[in-house]
Amino acid sequence: MTRNLQVDGQRLWQSLVEMAKIGETAKGGVCRLALSDVDKTGRDLFVGWCEEAGLTVRVDKIGNIFARRPGRLDGRSAIGTGSHLDSQPTGGRFDGVYGVLAGLEVIRILNDYRVETDAPVELAMWTNEEGARFDPAMMGSGVYAGVFALEATWEHRDREGISVEEALTSIGYKGSENIGEHRFGAFFEAHIEQGPILENEEKTIGIVSGVQGIRWYDVIVTGHEAHAGPTPMRMRRDALAGAAALIPKIYDLALDRPPFGRATVGDFHSEPASRNTVPGVVRFSVDLRHPDEGRLADMDAGLKAVAASVVEERGLACTVNDVWHSPPVAFDPQCVAAVGNGAELMGYPAMEIVSGAGHDAVYVSRTAPTGMIFIPCKDGISHNEIESATPEDVEAGANVLLHAILACAQGTEVP
Repeated sequence: MTRNLQVDGQRLWQSLVEMAKIGETAKGGVCRLALSDVDKTGRDLFVGWCEEAGLTVRVDKIGNIFARRPGRLDGRSAIGTGSHLDSQPTGGRFDGVYGVLAGLEVIRILNDYRVETDAPVELAMWTNEEGARFDPAMMGSGVYAGVFALEATWEHRDREGISVEEALTSIGYKGSENIGEHRFGAFFEAHIEQGPILENEEKTIGIVSGVQGIRWYDVIVTGHEAHAGPTPMRMRRDALAGAAALIPKIYDLALDRPPFGRATVGDFHSEPASRNTVPGVVRFSVDLRHPDEGRLADMDAGLKAVAASVVEERGLACTVNDVWHSPPVAFDPQCVAAVGNGAELMGYPAMEIVSGAGHDAVYVSRTAPTGMIFIPCKDGISHNEIESATPEDVEAGANVLLHAILACAQGTEVP
């Protein structure tokens, strides 16, 4: 019977629509910053749905939520699935939330057909995957995996000076469960691709074999403030001019390493932000990515070298602060095969793919065999209010997730 089992695509789509109303933006996206009041509303709705499905809900000390469906052999490690509900400030309606609600739909359909699994099935909602309000990204899963220390992470603060611990307490999601108290037998995360490859290749399912390595930096270029009128151009120590010369060289670090090199300059601030004052300080973020750790290390060294060279030429100072390093990840071969088998069973066109974005599955993979499922998103657009996916693809990804979970949760030890 389970071989022919399929999710209720209409119910899944309606759940996505309902969740998208929380933090809805003018262009049809969402703004649910981690540990905000809006995030609390989304969490509360999710917990309510889990309780309606008969799941046992627990919250750990970093605010990760776990919802468990028992198995016949309830002492076995659960087969896990899930993602995140927090978003970028101008985020889309599918990034993260799709993986959470696809997992919920899998459990709902198991309930509808009274399917008993040998292993428990557990749904996870990870705290602050995006890193938009608090650094670092993938915070909840990183604490769970032991990558970040809990107490130190509690002390991280947003731009208003509010700490993670204060925000967790404020919204009522500083849980009591010890970090990592329950480990998974295997874990699967469903997600939109956030890139154009599946759509361009006309594939419905991405069988994710691994994830690119990522390095984040905060760069500070320091010069000397001066009056915009009396100070000759050649005598200025203009921090913004130095940053403007540096940024193209940062992009070249990726362009010189095709096709996988990536470089992004994001958050950017000039001080004192006065129209008639030569900028004395410029601060900006840098994101470097590559699936090969050696080449990513070369990009790291290259960033620091070009930063030193550019500012020296202009009599400036530059500090490059390492914020976060997530090495490239190869997912568990048996979990990758379970995703591929699920796509084949359902008859969906599929291809292997490497994720260009970081995901909670990266850190979970340090604690359990892990795999990911991608579905296309329109024009490859994500981290954008116009992010879009079709109901058909949303349903397809959840069906593959269903059968990957069943393959691991039934019968022998997993995977």
